[in-house]
Amino acid sequence: MPPSTFYSSTPPVITPASREGDPNYKAPTFPIGPFVKHAGNPLLVPNPDNDFESAYIYNAAAIVLDDTVFLLYRAQNAALLSSIGLAWSADGFSFTRLDRPVLEATEPWEAGGGVEDPRIHRFDGVFYMTYTAWDLDTPRLCLATSTDLVRWEKRPPLFPDFVDVRLTVQGRTQMRRGHTKAGAIFPQRDGRGKYVMLFGDAFMHRAESDDLLHWEAQPFNEYFAAPALPWEDRLLEPGPAPVQTADGKWILVYNGATVGCPGYRNNQYSISQMLVDFDRLEDGPLARLDRPSVVVSEKNERVGLVNEVVFTEGMVQFRGRWFLYYGQADSELGVATAVVS
Repeated sequence: MPPSTFYSSTPPVITPASREGDPNYKAPTFPIGPFVKHAGNPLLVPNPDNDFESAYIYNAAAIVLDDTVFLLYRAQNAALLSSIGLAWSADGFSFTRLDRPVLEATEPWEAGGGVEDPRIHRFDGVFYMTYTAWDLDTPRLCLATSTDLVRWEKRPPLFPDFVDVRLTVQGRTQMRRGHTKAGAIFPQRDGRGKYVMLFGDAFMHRAESDDLLHWEAQPFNEYFAAPALPWEDRLLEPGPAPVQTADGKWILVYNGATVGCPGYRNNQYSISQMLVDFDRLEDGPLARLDRPSVVVSEKNERVGLVNEVVFTEGMVQFRGRWFLYYGQADSELGVATAVVS
């Protein structure tokens, strides 16, 4: 049975003074998990009576503020125009949604396709949302800022001239220019005082910034990580912002897709984790799981707008659990949880 839908025209009040994170937060060890899919999935489903989210709901960023979980989720209408909606929950499972989107297509590079796939970061009371602008031709990584999660100020595409290589579902390589997606920002500066972002949807690339607004991407051949395991041999894509471990390393939850291998279908997506040394990103990941943390298993993950997909952009620790929010076949939104150890 689909979950109940609750709406409000007034979101909770969020200010730069709002407290971030669980008050009993515990730093993890690598890996986080095991994750168990929630028996009540999906948590959010489309609402045909609300146009902006009438067709599909998936891929949500997540953050905890004032003992409440907030989601910024991707929604699509019948024309497949994407916008970003806002939802909040006192328990991480039952959500109230704002009755309107908080980010919509307004720029030429968003025309036709809209705004997609948010990741959320907060620095000094300001929210930085990375998202993909889609004009039905080229996806472009963009950035918007806010202090209340509702009113956002957009910036132009971050890397308009970036050139990279991808592996197609047919197993061939392809050069592409200006194609950028999926920006996950480390929540603190590195040893040189730089902010660092991992981005990309083929190889994982690095970018640096002094102010979180202006970013410089490293060249393609200096990428952070390449596909290495059979179930991720087509692409890697960062998930939420990296999480620092108890011993000072970092965990990056990421998405991978395959051209097909034993146990995985062509273009099947999975969710996994890698261990990262923030001070030696040029060396690539320290470790990866040999099996994904979350795999396609349910009917609504096998069949949807895009078949064979579980995909995450949001994870929080809340009330003694890790909540990993993920899209199900690019159609509905579910969650998997893990006990905080």
